Amino acid sequence: MEAIMNFIQATGFYQIATGDWKVLIMMIIAFALLYLAIVKKFEPLLLLPIAFGMLITNLPGAEMYHEILFAGGHVNWGIFGGGEITQEFMNHLQELGVSEAVRNTVQVGDSVSVGLLDVLYLGVKLGIYPCLIFMGVGAGTDFGPLIANPKTLLLGAAAQLGIFMTYAGCRLSGLIPGFQGFTAAEASSIGIIGGADGPTAIFVTSRLAPHLLGPIAVAAYSYMALVPVIQPPIMRALTSEEERRIVMRPLRQVSKREKILFPIVVTVFVALLVPSAGPLIACLMLGNLFKESGVVERLNKTAQNELMNIVTIFLGISVGATATATTFLSFQTIAIMCMGVVAFGFGTAGGVVLAKIMNLFLKEKINPLIGSAGVSAVPMAARVSQVEGQKANPANFLLMHAMGPNVAGVIGSAIAAGVLMALFG
Repeated sequence: MEAIMNFIQATGFYQIATGDWKVLIMMIIAFALLYLAIVKKFEPLLLLPIAFGMLITNLPGAEMYHEILFAGGHVNWGIFGGGEITQEFMNHLQELGVSEAVRNTVQVGDSVSVGLLDVLYLGVKLGIYPCLIFMGVGAGTDFGPLIANPKTLLLGAAAQLGIFMTYAGCRLSGLIPGFQGFTAAEASSIGIIGGADGPTAIFVTSRLAPHLLGPIAVAAYSYMALVPVIQPPIMRALTSEEERRIVMRPLRQVSKREKILFPIVVTVFVALLVPSAGPLIACLMLGNLFKESGVVERLNKTAQNELMNIVTIFLGISVGATATATTFLSFQTIAIMCMGVVAFGFGTAGGVVLAKIMNLFLKEKINPLIGSAGVSAVPMAARVSQVEGQKANPANFLLMHAMGPNVAGVIGSAIAAGVLMALFG
């Protein structure tokens, strides 16, 4: 009889029934995200594994992920291999500001049995997965439109306005009565959502505010999927019908030599300018060099397909695992979701407004709609520019023009990430 009772008490059903009810809310949220990924096809390649990771990390008794192993913002190697929890360790976590809920998951004298997701999460925590994703992105990206029209680099830079405006908004949120606001590191991690680049958001957050990784990743990928919904009203509000009708002449042909030199030059320049952005930029440009060199087709195909697919699975599941009930169910999460909309809105507006300003000085006008593609949701944002341009003028073909600021936005968001990490890391 005692064995039967021990078995019953070890089940997740018993743990939920005896008070662990918050996990039910997290499971419902996970089901909702799975619905969005599978039925609505919102960024399914990453939202599906994130949602499943969120589901399995909140199953009571599964013990696949332990927040205590990564508490305080770094890997606690001393207990990762099964070391005993000491009073000194608990005191250290308290000094670092680790929440009581996380500290209460263990007691002095306990040892933690490392779970599957703990091991997979090391790839996020050590910055491996986002960089490998960037390599795959680079292998599938054509920087030709940016090289052919370098002016669009400015539009990609302007679209990073959303990052810094959101950072400022997060810092000012501390003025709200009853809300303690966000630290500089937390505000930086939330602001990077405005770059519309999921791997960059994960990379920055894992370094600056790992306790917010779950909600920030969900917000980043959810809003990336909503780019065709969020951007058009802002684009139409900031441009006139006449501006949206502007037809741009075809881009010049970019030589192979230019395409080969571009990733090499950008890597050296950016790594020297913002060393903390080096890992992301180097992997992005290495992938692109695979593509443009034409001599490593096998590596190019592997980076675009097998490697990227494998890393995407590991990245999604391990990021979703951080969305535990103790950290996800808070007012902070609601604030992050709200600030995500602000980030995308200002990013879109920044590119469009700069394009309008540039037209005051340019003889050959550019269509301001391509400025919205400066957010680095490649190629979705460029397609939105194309669709809106053709609504105003069926003879308008803006896709390749919009790809210039679009790929510039990828570089811009990586540089912005490096700046934030250098300032607050």
